[in-house]
Amino acid sequence: MLASNGVEAKDFRKSWFCVILSPMSERQNNIDPDEIDKFNKLALDWWNPAGKLRTLHDINPTRLNYIDNTVLLGGKNVLDVGCGGGILTEAMARKGADVLGLDASEPVIRVAIQHARRNRLEIEYVVGTVEDFAAENENRFDVITCMELLEHVPNPEALLAGCARLLRRNGHLVLATINRNLKSWLTTVIGAEYLFGLLPKGTHDYSSFIRPSELNSWLRKANIHLLDIKGMRYIPGVRYCALTNDPGSNYMAHARLAG
Repeated sequence: MLASNGVEAKDFRKSWFCVILSPMSERQNNIDPDEIDKFNKLALDWWNPAGKLRTLHDINPTRLNYIDNTVLLGGKNVLDVGCGGGILTEAMARKGADVLGLDASEPVIRVAIQHARRNRLEIEYVVGTVEDFAAENENRFDVITCMELLEHVPNPEALLAGCARLLRRNGHLVLATINRNLKSWLTTVIGAEYLFGLLPKGTHDYSSFIRPSELNSWLRKANIHLLDIKGMRYIPGVRYCALTNDPGSNYMAHARLAG
């Protein structure tokens, strides 16, 4: 069958979900092959709450609560950009959102599809980039979420511009990324990757971290208004996560496309 963008879609046994293999144009390929390879290797461990990506499982309830309290997910048409294996995607679907997951890694999307199938969730997953997906889906979504993808692409400003094209007027954009300063280097790189082993070594490149001022500048160029920023505190020993008023390291942001 054909999806709305004219690309062949493959059904998996039932019509709950499908994967659309979107061709990625050379002109708009905002992808770092090393980053894709890095996450491809983690695909089969994505849903293991005690595995290499256990931090994603620990912080997901906090992310979900912030998103739901901000935009009220029930009944919303939501795009989860950089959805990975679908941890947040599934959680938003359980809140009553009509969710589509988008990621550039086909192996990771396959994992997301299989997990959604086992849990009988109606989620559509697409392999592709925001820039290419936006070409056929402008003004489609009420809400876009993008959790810690900005620091993994060559051109985060272009990714945000693509999100702006995909949002409906007054649509919501909820982001998570990492500040660039000494504190974030010590906690996110040295602590999380090398001292505590919370993430695989090499997961993050400090030079790609994003200061809130930089994020706000890119959002303004895309006609998106930054409304809120919250820091995130994570204590790995007890697997505790909470939002704070200090965005010195990991932080979440809520913004809205101008009407």
